[in-house]
Amino acid sequence: MQNINREQFPRLKNDLILRAARGEIVERPPCWIMRQAGRYLPEYHDAKGGRDFFEVCRDPEVASEITIQPVRRYADLLDAAIIFSDILVIPQAMGMTVEMMEGKGPHFPKPLRTKEDVQKVLDYEVDVLKELDWAFRAITTTRNKLEGQVPLFGFCGGPWTLFVYMTEGGGSKIFRFAKEWINTYPDICHQLLQKTTDVAIEFLSQQVVAGAQILQVFESWGGELSSADFDEFSLPYLKQIASKVPQRLKELGVTEHVPMIVFAKGSWYALNKLCDSGYNAVSLDWLWDPAEACNINQGRVTLQGNLDPGVIYGSDEVITKKVQKMISGFGGGKRHYIVNLGHGTHPYMNPEKIKHFLQECHRFGSQ
Repeated sequence: MQNINREQFPRLKNDLILRAARGEIVERPPCWIMRQAGRYLPEYHDAKGGRDFFEVCRDPEVASEITIQPVRRYADLLDAAIIFSDILVIPQAMGMTVEMMEGKGPHFPKPLRTKEDVQKVLDYEVDVLKELDWAFRAITTTRNKLEGQVPLFGFCGGPWTLFVYMTEGGGSKIFRFAKEWINTYPDICHQLLQKTTDVAIEFLSQQVVAGAQILQVFESWGGELSSADFDEFSLPYLKQIASKVPQRLKELGVTEHVPMIVFAKGSWYALNKLCDSGYNAVSLDWLWDPAEACNINQGRVTLQGNLDPGVIYGSDEVITKKVQKMISGFGGGKRHYIVNLGHGTHPYMNPEKIKHFLQECHRFGSQ
């Protein structure tokens, strides 16, 4: 167990996103952005220097600095920070090698292609506290440095999404190997998904012990599954995470309620089920019409999203217009709503456009 006294963390001054995630009526919808810390900010490149991506993640001081950069740049416009890390640290903790190729993304030199490959991972004893110690130290460092300005997100990848990377060896357009696995060896797939889920539950729980105050699960490749396959290979494991993290937190001595958000990109057919999956909030990609999503949700959970990130390339006038339409579509945002993009920022975005987006979200959200 981590030896951390959570009562000694700085007092939280802005709990807007926590209240909104719990479904409370708020004075305005809280705002944050997926990938708000990263390559579109010039200060990120200064902090990263010439170091490898994962080397930066594993340096608690540098990861903390990068996490706080957007909070500092967009003072009083962001209502949360999200720890600078990556969803693929779980496969790393499970004994797999992951490299981040500049300009290409993640690469697994030895992806899972045979039953023997999978068995090696299943047999690997995962010590989450040891393997991901740097992640927990980064969270604790950041929580203290934030001085209570905003809550800090912890996160992990969804089990199906991690399975895709572990079998494909990186990103994919046709998902040949992942689909081959689930349609040829479904029992083995479930064993691997279960082990990944177990690691994710412990990882998320220990992030909270380290200082995280809200959690998000990124099922980024959810939309590559059919509705039936999503019900078999994704949803049960997402539901396990939602139910077992609170149980594990009680075992670890954490008594406060920690909101949890699920983001299953492209899984339009699953919204109704996700609203009943045990999470406090469901994040939407930009393919959703807000009013239609609200109609399906019927106030069961908080919805998050969902501006198309590409709008940020538009003029200030276009951004203003689409922000207003989005917030209106979510009923004005005073309850059951968190402002976000429908996915993460791009490396080529203008930071000033992001600022305009955030300012307009505040303006319309406060009306």
